[in-house]
Parts: sequence; structure tokens; C-alpha cells
Amino acid sequence: MKILNIASRSVTIELDSDKPYFHEREYTVYLNGAEILKDNRNVFTLFDLIPDTDYCVKVLNEEIKFITSPESTFFNVLDFNAKGDGISDDTIFIQAAIMASKDNGCVYLPKGTYLVSSLFLKSNLTLYLDKNAKIIAKTDRNEFPTYPSESNIATWEGSIRKCFTSIINCVNVENVNIIGGGTIDCQARNSDWYIDHRNIRIACRGNAVFYSRSKNINLIGLSIKDTQSYAVHPLFSENLKFYNLKIENNPNMPTTDGIDPDFSSNIEIKGNYISVGDDCIAIKSGTYELAKECLSSSKNIVISNNYMEKGHGGVVFGSESSGGITNVLIEKCIFKNTDRGFRLKTRRGRGRIGSIDNVIFRNVYMDNVKTPFVVNMYYNMGPKGGHEEYVWTYEKQPFTDLTPVVGKFKFENIVCENVEYAAGCFLGLPESKIQSLEFHNVTFNYKDEAEEGIPAMIEHPFKLCKAGLFALNVDDIKLESTVFNGLATEEIISKDSI
Repeated sequence: MKILNIASRSVTIELDSDKPYFHEREYTVYLNGAEILKDNRNVFTLFDLIPDTDYCVKVLNEEIKFITSPESTFFNVLDFNAKGDGISDDTIFIQAAIMASKDNGCVYLPKGTYLVSSLFLKSNLTLYLDKNAKIIAKTDRNEFPTYPSESNIATWEGSIRKCFTSIINCVNVENVNIIGGGTIDCQARNSDWYIDHRNIRIACRGNAVFYSRSKNINLIGLSIKDTQSYAVHPLFSENLKFYNLKIENNPNMPTTDGIDPDFSSNIEIKGNYISVGDDCIAIKSGTYELAKECLSSSKNIVISNNYMEKGHGGVVFGSESSGGITNVLIEKCIFKNTDRGFRLKTRRGRGRIGSIDNVIFRNVYMDNVKTPFVVNMYYNMGPKGGHEEYVWTYEKQPFTDLTPVVGKFKFENIVCENVEYAAGCFLGLPESKIQSLEFHNVTFNYKDEAEEGIPAMIEHPFKLCKAGLFALNVDDIKLESTVFNGLATEEIISKDSI
């Protein structure tokens, strides 16, 4: 048992377990000797603690002691004239409490429903939502501010753009806690955010929670739902923690990703439940032009003990990945009913400002994932096309600064149930092959009534059914204790062209 985070009014703890997301058995949590919680997850959070106070947590006969962080001020937003009735606009009153708070102060939203447009947090602050507190977003996009493109604050599809502000905004701040058992409801279902969603009206869509050039930010315990686009989008930020979040979007709503780190580093994503209309977690690092300008990447990321139930992909890289994505560990996660488990999307034109390398995927359970592993270097969707011959041709092209580079991947101790299309689809470029794929102790069990389908989004797609590892332009594939039950093809379908 270890402490992941201590704030003035909460603590987040991770139990030792090799099982993904759920512990081996249900357990009781005792706080200073009193029974406070029953749970069965490997990561849990306790709220409503008292600042600067000694505590002892006991779970399964193991104890851990800690002292909550001190707090300078505690401001209840009702004292700043917020109504919390779900009808009155509470934006200015909550913002006033935030601005009045001293360093290491706490702004508290008690039980109630708070209608807002956008809130902007400042450094050295805790924003604390009671479990019965709900922030709901306005539904008229005209009531949201925008970040001008010249401000260089926000991006859309990998490029600096004019964007709407988000519900919660952290811009150029540090040492912030956004915690509690409350809810952020963006109400996109009641607005026009999903209507003709590719058409930019006024500005690009915002998020539920957005960081830009910020550091030491903890987002813990909240429920986030019905978001305009990505639920959480950290950009150019570092030292970030995402624990025990519940992110839910309609599975039919486009571009409603869960957590999307972008040009960001030193990140932990643990204990979260994510079910969305696009990718559950998507790691990004911009298009070629922006990556060349900022010379940054996304790196040093741990994704552990998460449950991802619906989405196009469980953990996804790209497609905007020109700055590079390195040193990523995905472990002890459950993927259920996602189209793909691990998915990498890139293409010619994305470039090689940084490489995609050193990815470890282990101790993971998948069920009803159509293709568990996809690395696609011919991705044909997203900004700046992807439909031209330069992108889709299987003929060798010149190796230039616009050629993406994909390195090494390790997949260990994984069980995949009810596989349909293929165990994996790996599409490298003839001029830039995928370096290596290693599978250790991986089991693929195919669905009896599997349907034929398209394993990767490319310009001229092909279909597979109960296939093994389809490998185009892959330098090295190693299989050790890897089993394919119900396979309809050879284990490795290795090709130099299609």
C-alpha cells in the first residue's frame, strides 16, 4: 500500500495487487480506527479530511500514517453570493472566491448545482467539490470566452488555434488540486457541440478541464460527463496526476476523448473509469509545424489500474504525434468493448521531430476488443488530409524530416478474450519500418462467431477475421509463451507489401 497524493482534505492510496483495476477481494478501509469505506478497487480516495491533521489508514491489516496538508483559507462559494440553484449564473461569484483565496487556500463548492461558463484557477489553490456538488456548463457557445490563436495558449488537432475556453482552466499556474466527489457536467448533449462537429463555428471546441503551460496539477475523484470534445486536455504541462476520475460520454458522440496529454510529461493516470465516444486515453504531441517550433514531446507517462469500457481505443498514441512519445508504461488496466486496445496512429507528413519509442504494455486484460493491438503508419483521418498518394502508397518513399519513426514495443502478461478481426495489425513504412515487437506470455482467445472487419483506418482498407499478427514492414517480431486459441490464419502474417 502506498500514498499517491495528500491534499489538505483528501488522500489517494494505491494497494499492492497484480490484478488489473480490481483488487483480489473486497476490503474495508479504517480511518483512525473507524470504518469509513468498503471498496474493491486498487486505487481509492478519501475525502472530507481535516487540514494539517494526523491520520492512520488501515486496509487488509496494513497501516499507513500521514498528515494532511495545511490550509491558509477556506472559502465557501455561497459566502461569495453563489446560489447553487442550477438556474442562476454562478460564474462570477465562484471566480471571485478563487481570486480572493490566499496561497494554499481552498475554495469549496457545497451541495448544489452551479451554472457556469468558464472558471480560471490560479496557483497554490485547491478547488474542492462536495460529493453532492455539480458544476453544469452553459449551453450557448456565445457565452464562452475564446483563446485567440495569437495567445499561443490552446490547440485543436495538433495546431495552435482560436479555441473556446473550457469549464475549468489552468493557464500558466502551478500547485493546484481539483478534487472531490462532485460532478462536472458539460451539457454538450443539450447544446450544439455535436451538430456538424467538424465545422468550426466562432472557435474550436473546449474541454471540461484544460491545462496550458502548467505544472504540479492534481485532478482527483470527480465525475466528468457530456463534454464538448476531450474531457481533460493537458497541453505543454508537467507533473500531472489523474486519480479516481469517472469520465463518461455518449459512445456515439464524436471526438469526446477521455484524457489527452499533449506535449506533456511526468504524468500518472491511475484508478480511473473511462467510457467515451472516441479514445479513452490519447497521448499526443502536435503536428509537424508545431512540434518543430516548440521542440517538445510527451514522455514519462504511467497509465495503471484503469478501467476503459467503451471507446475507439483504450490507450492511443496520436494521430498528432510529431513531437514524439517516449517512455510510456501501460499496466494493470482493463479494456472492455473498446474497438482497439493499444492503438498508434501516424503517417507520412507527421515527421520525426521526436520518435515514438520505449512503450511497455503489461498485466492487462481485454474483453471484446476487436483488434487488441494496432500500429498504423498510414492513418488517413484527422487534420491536413491523409488521402493523398504520398500517405497511402506502399511504395518506398524518400526518408525525410516528414517521415515518422516508430521504435520498440513490449507486450507482456496479457489476456485478450473474444478477439474478432486480428490479434494485432502493424503497418510500418518501407522507408521507416517498425523496429521491434515483443510478445511475452500473451493469450489471444478468439470469439466463436467473430465478424470480419477492418483492423486499421487506412485509405484502401482490407478486412481480417480471426487473424494472427498482421505485420507489414516490421523489422523484428518475437513471440514467447504466446498462445492463439481459435486462430484462422498463421500466427504471424509477415509482409513487405500489400
